[in-house]
Amino acid sequence: MELSKKVVEALLDLIEIKLSCIQVLDRDDAREVKLLQQARGELCALAGIKPSGEVIPMHALTEESRRPRARAI
Repeated sequence: MELSKKVVEALLDLIEIKLSCIQVLDRDDAREVKLLQQARGELCALAGIKPSGEVIPMHALTEESRRPRARAI
């Protein structure tokens, strides 16, 4: 079965969304992240697409890592 490039790109989008939203709380979550990263790599190879970079989880941006937008006077 062959997948079209549009279908592969849609699957990659879904995988990247899932990776950006997942919170690793236990081993099962860590396994799922590893599996999703492997699936992303295989789909990129299948479509001949170079991976655009690492997916940064949404929860990685904590309060400490954000810059203040305005200074208090």
